[in-house]
Amino acid sequence: MRNSDVFVMSLGAIGSNKLRSFLTLVGIVLGVASIIGVMTAISVMQATMEKEMTVLGTQTFQVQKWPNGFTSNDERREAQKWPPVTLAEAQAIRDQVSSVDLVGTEIWDGGKTATYKSVTTEPVISICGGSPEYPENNTHYVEEGRNLSRMDMLTARKVVVIGHALAEQLFPFTDPIGKEILLDGRKFEVIGVFIKKVSAFGGPYETMALMPSGAYTQIYGMVDRDGFTRSVNVTVHSKTPALLNDAIEQVRQVMRTSRHLKHDEKDNFYYFTSLSQIDNFNKTTMGVKIGAFLMGAVALLVAGIGIMNIMLVSVTERTKEIGIRKSLGAKRKNILAQFLLEAVVLCNVGGVIGIALGFLLGNLFTFFTSFEARVPIGWAVFGVVFCSLIGVVFGMIPAIKASRLNPIDALHYE
Repeated sequence: MRNSDVFVMSLGAIGSNKLRSFLTLVGIVLGVASIIGVMTAISVMQATMEKEMTVLGTQTFQVQKWPNGFTSNDERREAQKWPPVTLAEAQAIRDQVSSVDLVGTEIWDGGKTATYKSVTTEPVISICGGSPEYPENNTHYVEEGRNLSRMDMLTARKVVVIGHALAEQLFPFTDPIGKEILLDGRKFEVIGVFIKKVSAFGGPYETMALMPSGAYTQIYGMVDRDGFTRSVNVTVHSKTPALLNDAIEQVRQVMRTSRHLKHDEKDNFYYFTSLSQIDNFNKTTMGVKIGAFLMGAVALLVAGIGIMNIMLVSVTERTKEIGIRKSLGAKRKNILAQFLLEAVVLCNVGGVIGIALGFLLGNLFTFFTSFEARVPIGWAVFGVVFCSLIGVVFGMIPAIKASRLNPIDALHYE
């Protein structure tokens, strides 16, 4: 008997017991969908994070007081006890580290408004008291006008470079360069507009305003509204990608010396690169991946046991059919192949439905956000292979039982 004939007969047997097949499929679909859905959602977030975290490029890292990204509450509580990163420490890095060429500083505050004539934004504007290194170190370049200059920094001029969306909102039909806006109630001259840069994680790029750090500290000081000393984010650009690790170590030593840390004391500041943030995300989501896999595996195990029981019932119901086929020359391997193939086909039908459902559920939130939808083919292949394995393992006992039936006894079975 040809393999194609065995396959057709298997499909026919599945189709003749629609309700039984449907109930069996439910467990497989749910098991596969839970695994694929979670893995797809994580894949979507990871791809977006990898894309956005390359904001630091391959030569840039950041030094700051607070942990970045997916961190525990314990880490943040510990960091709260640490001293803030200061502008003086940033200057020490500039003066003492030979492997870097750009050292930028950033002090952030949010919840501000911006006004031009009769147009006022919602209080969602983020202000950055920064330096001319900001665009290069954050790959957030100036599209119109100019960047901050050293003269702006020295004189603490009231000038700003604004985000693309903010420029469109305040100046829909006007060139913004040279115009004065009210930023948090104070007059600033717009000298530039950044390129469009949308963040899926709610980054401030589109609705930000970059001003000289001197202007920022003159207005807001170095103590925030809660009475805490503001901490500076320091972005450091190594001269070449090959010097990145050397630059990190040299900056660490400058920071440790500045803070008088002993050799057996750990760092009381954080530093990170794009790659370290991605690694941190992978570690954080590993537990979710394992949990989803275990839940899906349990569901598939239960479904596999159901398949075995249903196939055993099917063997009993079709005993006479098996006897007829054997009397007409069907060999044991033909009977074995048919019942085994039925189990595998049944599992893979459920698997394919589960994979499609998992992809849909995993990408569901991309319809309402700026995340990009993804279809991780690797997990689809895994789903098909895993379902085939379930079919083989749990279909083997019924298939062996069917193949070993005595044709004379089978023909007389009622």
